[in-house]
Amino acid sequence: MKVLVSCANGSGTSLMMKKTVEKALKKMGFNVMQIHHCPISEGKSIAGTYDVVFTPLNFVDMFKHAKDKGIPIIGVKNVLSEKEVTELVTASELPNKFLK
Repeated sequence: MKVLVSCANGSGTSLMMKKTVEKALKKMGFNVMQIHHCPISEGKSIAGTYDVVFTPLNFVDMFKHAKDKGIPIIGVKNVLSEKEVTELVTASELPNKFLK
């Protein structure tokens, strides 16, 4: 699974969220082949090449084009909360698509 993590500047928040997301997904049994963090400006243009996008809740609407292509966009309120990420992933279509 290819994972994109994107925030405003692509440095602090997205790096912390990347580590949280990676940890949660691996504990859930997902095969994370690639995980990339970047600023929104880059993320919007490459989101369509990923299996899922994680972004802070207030940036979800910026990925409408990827969502329209069927890419799950997961908005995270607390980027350090592994529990929240786990709950959001569980509620999404990702387990049905990527866990066997």
